[in-house]
Amino acid sequence: MGREQLVERRRALSGLPRAASISTRTMELLRSWGLEQQIRVGGVDVEWRQWVGPTLAEDGAAVQTSFPTREQSAVLSPTGPASVPQDHVEPVLLDHLRSLGAAHVELGTGVVSLDSGPDGVEVVLCEVGNGESRVVRASYLVGADGGSSTVRAVLGIPMRGHRLSTAVGTQFRAPLWDLLGDRRNCIYAVTHPGAAGVFVPAGRGDRWVYGVEYGPEQEPPKDYTEDRATARIRLGAGVADLQPRIERIGTFTFAAQLADRFRQGNTFLVGDAAHRITPRGGTGMNTAIHGAYDLGWKLAWVLRGWAEPELLDTYETERRPVAAHNVARSADPFGGSRTAAQELPADLGGRIPHVWLPATASARSDTTADRVSTLDLLGPGLTVFTGPHSTPWDRAAASVPAPVPLVVRNLDAITARGIGIHGSGALLARGSPCAPGTAPDAALPPSGSSRSSSAALATSPTCSPAGRWSSPARPDCRLRWRRRPGWHTPTCRVSSPSPRPSPCCSSGSTSCRSPTSYSPISASERSRRRSGVPDTSG
Repeated sequence: MGREQLVERRRALSGLPRAASISTRTMELLRSWGLEQQIRVGGVDVEWRQWVGPTLAEDGAAVQTSFPTREQSAVLSPTGPASVPQDHVEPVLLDHLRSLGAAHVELGTGVVSLDSGPDGVEVVLCEVGNGESRVVRASYLVGADGGSSTVRAVLGIPMRGHRLSTAVGTQFRAPLWDLLGDRRNCIYAVTHPGAAGVFVPAGRGDRWVYGVEYGPEQEPPKDYTEDRATARIRLGAGVADLQPRIERIGTFTFAAQLADRFRQGNTFLVGDAAHRITPRGGTGMNTAIHGAYDLGWKLAWVLRGWAEPELLDTYETERRPVAAHNVARSADPFGGSRTAAQELPADLGGRIPHVWLPATASARSDTTADRVSTLDLLGPGLTVFTGPHSTPWDRAAASVPAPVPLVVRNLDAITARGIGIHGSGALLARGSPCAPGTAPDAALPPSGSSRSSSAALATSPTCSPAGRWSSPARPDCRLRWRRRPGWHTPTCRVSSPSPRPSPCCSSGSTSCRSPTSYSPISASERSRRRSGVPDTSG
């Protein structure tokens, strides 16, 4: 890989708190980079509930948000959500990037124009201070330049959707935690007729943002003075003599918009350049980080020669539907809430399960914890998790000339079952802990030969929509989906332009049934089919 270059038009990072809700999944990604504690020190400890009441000083009700509680997070993940402002997160990420030494960072430099084609990108950059311009050529360009993206505008990619409303946010400091006592929540909605709005904690100490809807077309922003902001904060807090220290007042627009395309040639859009999500639900920054992470590992695999460039096509096909869903939910006043009937019965394409292990199970030298999660055991390439009967997989990993780094993690029987491995089966996962592939016990021949397991580990995995069965395939292979008679779950077949595709299972077959736990049929129906009892229901 060559040297990456990051340019930012601003000469310094923003000092605005902006987004302040970091999801469990985002914290897992930050944890994988060793940044979890650096992020958390900039936040406040809260319960993930929205409090609603006339004023902060009066009784109200707390409503659960879409984020898990700390008790739920403790079961699902080695980490949990964090209430940390964006102006603390960004410096941590920038310092981490600089510490890697892999990228050249330029602040005060913006994009003027670009020409993106299938063979690379030519970008004209301009230094903000002196106006000097220069041309840079690169294999790929990632536009992460915000809702008013220059990259998106130059490419002519439309952004469709709506600007929903305008709000004014007042950043201030006041001793509200003393007023709230043990009611430490992530957001407070006050309904006082003269001060209806939301209070959001914005970092360590008593730093807050108070947001109210505002009509700049009826009232110029300059009329929303510090005196007026102070009066409304006092009303909303329910404390007449409160002395808030106003740090900043500014307006911002609620928008729910989605770019028509996330890619053009060798240029990609991420974050607000690709999708604008309202603050409702707290998914905006999280969606941006997840999308950037997905594109990042795929670019790394292609640039390292671990995968063919076609892998990059999956960025838009996988991430744009997620962004579209979150954009739509954020525009719906009730979009952050779901009933039990609206929840999916299975985690389709989700990450590998979290199970705690003694720290001795990790080969990492940078951990001082007494335990690690199965998520912490993932390497940058492919990781094979096995149970006690791991010999065939160990042999296979040692003998396969895989283009992608391959690591085998041997787990005890209880942990193996906890992540879905039974008998002599195995689980194959990429560096991103999403969409693992589970090889059932039947994938190995009775003799315990490693011949078929070697074929199964030949190259990178291609994953099924069910997310729990992955047929490892060569980079020139693809998955074809079909339904077998009487089956209620999809089967996957690896097909290749080569006249002799490699088998993926010990039987030599390239079709495999997804685990029955992901079948939409009832448990009683599954039991009947397993036992061979004929269907007499008519």
